[in-house]
Amino acid sequence: MSTNTIRQEQPKNPAPVFDFVQGVSKVTAGTLLGITMLASSVVAGGLVGLAISFRNLPDVRVLRNYTPTETTHIYDINGTQLTSIHDEANREVVPLNKISPDLKRAILAIEDSHFYSHHGLNPGGVLRAFVKNLEEGKTVEGGSTITMQLVKNLFLSPKQAVSRKAAEAVLAIRLEQIFKKDQILELYLNQVYWGHNLYGVETASRSYFNKSASKLNLAEAAMMAGLVQAPEDYSPFVSYQRAKQRQAVVLNRMKELKWITAEEEADARKQPLGIGKITSFPGSKVPYVTQAVVQELTKRFGRDAVVKGGMRVQTTIDLKLQRIAEETVRTWHDRLYYQVYADQMALVAVDPRTHFVKAMVGGVDYGKSQYNRAVQAQRQPGSAFKPFVYYTAFASGRYGPESVVYDSPVSYPDGYEYYSPRNYGGGYSGAVSIRRALEVSLNVPAVKIGQDVGLNKVIEVCRILGIKSPIEPVVSLPLGSVDLTPLEMAGAFATFANNGWHSDTTFIVQVTDSSGNVLLDNTPKPKLVLDPWASASVNSALQGVISQGTATSAQIGRPAAGKTGTTSSERDIWFVGYVPQLSVAVWVGNDDYTPLVSGSTGGGFVAPVWRDFMQQALRNEPVQYFRPASDFEPPSPN
Repeated sequence: MSTNTIRQEQPKNPAPVFDFVQGVSKVTAGTLLGITMLASSVVAGGLVGLAISFRNLPDVRVLRNYTPTETTHIYDINGTQLTSIHDEANREVVPLNKISPDLKRAILAIEDSHFYSHHGLNPGGVLRAFVKNLEEGKTVEGGSTITMQLVKNLFLSPKQAVSRKAAEAVLAIRLEQIFKKDQILELYLNQVYWGHNLYGVETASRSYFNKSASKLNLAEAAMMAGLVQAPEDYSPFVSYQRAKQRQAVVLNRMKELKWITAEEEADARKQPLGIGKITSFPGSKVPYVTQAVVQELTKRFGRDAVVKGGMRVQTTIDLKLQRIAEETVRTWHDRLYYQVYADQMALVAVDPRTHFVKAMVGGVDYGKSQYNRAVQAQRQPGSAFKPFVYYTAFASGRYGPESVVYDSPVSYPDGYEYYSPRNYGGGYSGAVSIRRALEVSLNVPAVKIGQDVGLNKVIEVCRILGIKSPIEPVVSLPLGSVDLTPLEMAGAFATFANNGWHSDTTFIVQVTDSSGNVLLDNTPKPKLVLDPWASASVNSALQGVISQGTATSAQIGRPAAGKTGTTSSERDIWFVGYVPQLSVAVWVGNDDYTPLVSGSTGGGFVAPVWRDFMQQALRNEPVQYFRPASDFEPPSPN
């Protein structure tokens, strides 16, 4: 809680308490003084009785540990704000010394000019309001002090009643006994409602004038102060004319109090104001990304902490790379929609060195569908699953990229039937190396190897790589008969790219509270989870897929590895590829699982999408090479 004082900011000779009675000529000064003393005595005496009657009122001491709800802000990895999220209250808490002196004076002038001289209750203010309301024949002015307004907002209902006003008075006196004036004013300015779901002076200032509350000048401060009584009625977003009229009332009051000069008042009235825009419930610059970030935060901290806790969230997303990804998806969807009749696409880019998600596109148009296919859609990866099988074989110590496997007819019992794998396009190749089997994506050798090394071992490798989707050890598993997400595929291949070093894939670098205290630190802590020789062997074989296999259309002029994926029903087509700096999965298909045009393959239609994205993403990145398997010791056979 800030303890900076603003007492010195007030004039030495504030306006008299009873300046409101000018024009009430029939009431003499002596009579008025008597009325005031009587009113004060009655009020003071009444409060003693009320204090006894209101023993069940809230304990204001809880405010010592009170933290107002705050808006959470989400940024990209370079500090560019992506969005803000909040519940009802859009608020950013600031200390008193970060609020413009002009605004503090303006608020005190129009709401409670005797704030620093009373003890929570201002009998003169009550009487002034009574006389004013009597003259008007209706309630036009309240007698509440800032302290009373604060306890009403924090503890009491807005219902107008004598009992509530009495409770306000009691709680205000109690609050003034345990808090300093500056602490109360700071709480008030951060708590008060300014209209349009804007709570607290900082958020309101940034919305109304596009600047921090510390930067407000006199003209802006007077308009802000004028909003408190009826924010939506006096809002410049609703009626600039009414807002200016209310600003004039505040400036005039400040002049009457001799807190500003007549010249300052005139200058402030004439000063043009640059009005901002409503900032509550803003849209996200990258909605699929922020949706995923909020889900990750909610899972860890709970919803209330996310929408009310004032978090500052640094994500892993690079906004420049994200824009490249979005434009790539948009461009290629327009082409593929008519070529293969695919209505959706997803792309995920992961940095293998950190497992940070650098870019993610969950669909073609978030405005039409909020379903995030990058992290929620579990689709069959087809042959893009084969590298997990062959890694398991290499890690067993019994196989290498040059090991020979026979591509020949075979059948395996599968429940009550037999399963006989077939190659895409039919036919068999006889004796082939594993390298070649991967390059041209032969199915039969993958199934044979899967049976030999054990499908449970393959599943174990998938778990090590961070894949959490359900996996059953069915005979056809090596051909991708499992439902996985693009995020899982990109993250798993990233571990191959990093020679077996793995961190948990995440969208979040760090989370702090509004005071800078670290709540979550996802600084990468890579662990060597795969055999380095086996990982390097996978990298070597998958480079051949691009240089001379099913994905020659993915060539980008530098060393790259990857694997195509096409399901037998042609409902899903994939390409998952990587360089040492970036692992990217691209999926194309239909939400309703409608098959694509016959002959649609990952190599023919998705690899070019990957190539387009990678060429742009790596434009300013140096060429890096994969470490050869010869740098590592092969595992012993098991």
